[in-house]
Amino acid sequence: MKNIMKCLGEMKISFLSQYIQKFINETWLERYGSVLPQETLMLLWSLIVSVYCMGGMIGCLCSGYLAAKFGKKKCLLLNDLLLITATLLTGFSRRAKAFEMILAGRFLEGIGAGIHMNAHVQYAGEISPKKLRGFINVTSTVFLALGKTVARILGLRDLLGTEDMWNVLLSFSGLVALIQLLFLPFFPESPPYLLLQKEDKAGCLKAMKQLWGEGNYHTEFDDLMKEKAITKGTKIMNVLEVLRERSVYPQLCTMLLLLLSLQLCGMSAITFYTSEIFRTANLQESIIPYVSLGVSISELISIIFCSSIIDRFGRRTLLCGGYLLMALILVLLETSLLLSDQFLWLRYCSVVLIFLFIIAYGIGPAGAVVSVMNEIFTLSARASAFVIGGIIIWLGLTFTGMIFPFAVMLLGPFCFLIFIVVLIISAVLIYLFLPETKGKSTSEITENFKTCQFFKRKHHQAVEMHAAEEKTFCTKL
Repeated sequence: MKNIMKCLGEMKISFLSQYIQKFINETWLERYGSVLPQETLMLLWSLIVSVYCMGGMIGCLCSGYLAAKFGKKKCLLLNDLLLITATLLTGFSRRAKAFEMILAGRFLEGIGAGIHMNAHVQYAGEISPKKLRGFINVTSTVFLALGKTVARILGLRDLLGTEDMWNVLLSFSGLVALIQLLFLPFFPESPPYLLLQKEDKAGCLKAMKQLWGEGNYHTEFDDLMKEKAITKGTKIMNVLEVLRERSVYPQLCTMLLLLLSLQLCGMSAITFYTSEIFRTANLQESIIPYVSLGVSISELISIIFCSSIIDRFGRRTLLCGGYLLMALILVLLETSLLLSDQFLWLRYCSVVLIFLFIIAYGIGPAGAVVSVMNEIFTLSARASAFVIGGIIIWLGLTFTGMIFPFAVMLLGPFCFLIFIVVLIISAVLIYLFLPETKGKSTSEITENFKTCQFFKRKHHQAVEMHAAEEKTFCTKL
């Protein structure tokens, strides 16, 4: 549910740009009796847009400490209060005639999004039984796609995307936060947190029964005890401790690969070209928002389908297959764009290929990446690892937002070639170095990383070098 809030915060602002800029101009004129210079207006608008990412980075940095100090559940509840405050600021900005309230509200919304991205995914993964862990992990992505769809629906001119209702749209995510604030207290804290961090065995078993029903959960409890033995009872590590801990380097490298491949898979290019491709296909301007809504609905349906098959096919299969299928679709899309002037029917093929790319993205990496990230780290390292991952995400969003428009200007449709190469390389690396996590406990996954062929070869090389040095020393003697 918190993912709905995140997407409403990100996407609704793009629908309302003309109304918010007009509101800033009118407020300035009423205060100072002069028209706001265009350069100043664009600066204020840029701050309103970018302050969300600034808040997201701060929230991400705070999330590790908050999750370790208060637990994921309390962290989410505190975050609900923050988001309700943020939406009250943005919602009443028009009545107060203060555009500064929009800036403050967007900043607080960004902090809330940064905290949520880490705490929610961890909480969902930790309260799920092993056999449904993939399905429940993907639900965070399902609600992310649902948030995009809801934002597009509410942003239509027939609903809240109007000059009279833009402040209502800005404050809508506060309703979702309020719903979660009312219902989340009835759920228990995650069993791994209770056992490994609080050392509350009775509370852990009680939470398992409350979440999963009456039954014998000795197997799940033993898995947690094995994880505790692996980490030697270590409390939750901070970011610097995780970065210094060599045993989690394989997992950190895997997370880096997954996040970079997800950000460079071509979704930014598809989003950039979607409206232009729809226009070249001679779609009416009034229809394009509804076709774009269809794209969001396709993503939502495909991610829901991913959640239903991820525990059957496994994470690595969906990642490799999804990336290769996306690469093939981009090859076809590149061809159709280059030849569309010669064969007009290819313009309609481009529209179909956009939908197919979104579907392949939803079925493959969109859901599987989140699940893998949540499964490969032990509880002691998970919160800080998600902080590192969150920093990568927010920096990646900022970097791609700054660089991608220039890449499009220089390369045009040929920018898809970069993403094709990234997708193929990512699929190969994931196939070689990512162990399957389906149906395995955290301790088993940790052992699989230790026996991964790549790291195994490194270990053998180190042993052979050490043996060679000893042999040389003995020869000299």
